[in-house]
This record gives sequence, structure tokens and C-alpha cells, in this order.
Amino acid sequence: MSATNAKSKNMRILVSIVLILGVSASAYIWGWPMYQLHFTAIDLQKDTLIYVKTGTTMDELATQIETESILTKDKFLKFSADLDFDDSKIEPGKYRVFSGMKIKNLIYALKNGNQEVKDVQVTFNNCHDVYDLAGKVAPSIEADSTELATYISDPKTMEKYGFRKETMPSLFLPDTYEVGEWDMSAEEFVAFMAEQWKAFWNEERVAKRTKINLSESQVATLASIIEAEQGIHTQEWETIAGLYLNRLETGMRLQADPTAKFCWGDELAGVQRLLETHMQKDCPYNTYLYAGLPPGPIRIPSKKAIDAVLNAEDHNYLYFCAKADNSGLHAFAETYSQHLENARKFWKYMDERGN
Repeated sequence: MSATNAKSKNMRILVSIVLILGVSASAYIWGWPMYQLHFTAIDLQKDTLIYVKTGTTMDELATQIETESILTKDKFLKFSADLDFDDSKIEPGKYRVFSGMKIKNLIYALKNGNQEVKDVQVTFNNCHDVYDLAGKVAPSIEADSTELATYISDPKTMEKYGFRKETMPSLFLPDTYEVGEWDMSAEEFVAFMAEQWKAFWNEERVAKRTKINLSESQVATLASIIEAEQGIHTQEWETIAGLYLNRLETGMRLQADPTAKFCWGDELAGVQRLLETHMQKDCPYNTYLYAGLPPGPIRIPSKKAIDAVLNAEDHNYLYFCAKADNSGLHAFAETYSQHLENARKFWKYMDERGN
């Protein structure tokens, strides 16, 4: 082989090696990240929930991903760019990220919303007012407690659903609800609860509340008083409901301690034994001073309390007081003289105990 041919052959070999190295390097530079994107699984100690709010930017989302120790911010942004994922394509929602999940599947989930947690539940019970309600609902949906309370308290919202400030709590029926998706706004939540309210007040319940000559909000108001009056032994609710309905029918004032206590707000928080002076505070909710029902519920009543009013016992009781046995139950009476005797027994019992 001539020197010229040998030199030419060596040059071809050198070019081939350079090409192979170049292709290999390019393949590594391009291929390794793509391999990571499509085949590398996320390593987590336990499942993690990601809450993506409406209006979240890619930078905010990447920071959130890094904070949850799922991926570094730079890596997430790089992989997102590879899959054409940007601010305009972020789907708000509640997402579950689990160990073994592929990086590309996480990005597709956030991009398409197809891995959003759908079985979102909202639970609220034992709520004093709409602010208490908002605080219990907010952790389960996107709207925060301030947004919820503000929207519920907006006069336009009340007008939309046919309620006043005093009666608005009647719209919300304590329970556990399947709301579907996490990214629920305050407006959507109230609309959802309005549908639940309509479903609850079916034909049978409407017929019962018509029979006792009360509106839905008035039933809720009476139920709230009963629930505040007897919070432990619910078996008495229908008896107490019948008693209060008897008082309303005869024009007698309800004289319900919880309504007088309500007028004092936090000043009587924790006070169990009300004094005569507590009954004299002038406010429209005080049924010792004003006849009929208060302007609205004194708390958000349960469905069970509402049904107790609708299924009130038919009896002649007009009076009741605590039994003299520390049972938490009540002694009921048809006449005032019978009531005085029951009351004397109770006060004697309390005096003997030093209360």
C-alpha cells in the first residue's frame, strides 16, 4: 500500500471515529434527559398531594414541586419545556404524586388534569356561624375561608338564593358531601349547597313544615335553638320541639336560654348557668323579651335537628327544666304549678351540690 493510500485510509478512520463520538455524544446529551423524562420513576417516601390553584404559574408550580422534594425546580422546568407545558396549560386541581410515578405522567397529569383527585369530600358539622363554616370547608377546596365568608355574606349572594343576613345560615346543611373536584370556588360551593338544600327540602318535608306553619328558615331557626338547648340527649329533641311549637301556638314567649345567651356573644362563652340579669339583654334574638321566633338561626342546625322539628311530638307540655339527677335530661310539665315543683327540686339539688 502506498503512503498516500495509507494516509487516506487513516483519515477515513479518524473521521469515522469523530463522527461516531459526535453521534454518541449527541445521543447522550439528547437521549439521556429524554430517557429520564419517559422512564425514570419518582422516588418518594409516601404519596404526596399537590394543590394547584387557579392562576398558578410555571415558576410557582416548579417551586412547589421542588418544595415537596419531587423534582428540582430546574429539572421540572426543563422536562416541562420538552413536553410543551407552559403557564397557559396548567390545570388547577388536587393531584396525588406517588413513588414509582413516571416524570412524564406527572407532567401530563398537571397539563391535562387527567390525574386529578376526583373523590374530594367536604365535611362540616357543629358550626356556630358562616365564618365557622368557612373555616371548616376551606381546607377541602380551593377557595380559602376569607373568600368563602365574604361571598356568603355578600348581599348579592343572599338575594340570589332568597335569604337575608339572619337566615343565610339556613342554606347550609351540615354533613359530608362528595363535591367532585378540588378546584371549587366560593361561588361554586354555595351553588352546590343550594342544590343540596333543594334536595333536602323534598315534598314530604315541605308538607310537614306547612302543617306546623313555618318556613324552611323558621324550621332551621327553631332547630338551632333545640340543638343549643339539648346538645347531648337528642332523644328529647322531638319533645322539646313540640313544647316550643305549643308556646308559639298559644302566643307564649319561647323563653329559651340559648337565645338570651346568644345575645351576649363571647362574653358568656363557657357559662352554663344563666342568671336573671342575662335574660334582660335587649336584642331581637332574646326570646325572653320578644315573642315568636328570633330573626334567624343562632347556630347552623343539623339535619337531624331540623327533622326533629318537622316530626315534633304532639303533647300539651309548655314548660321544662333540668332534672334533679345530673342526667342532662329534662322534666316536662303541662302547667306552671307542675313546672315550679320540678324547678324547686332542681334548685334544691343544685344547692346541695354547692353549684
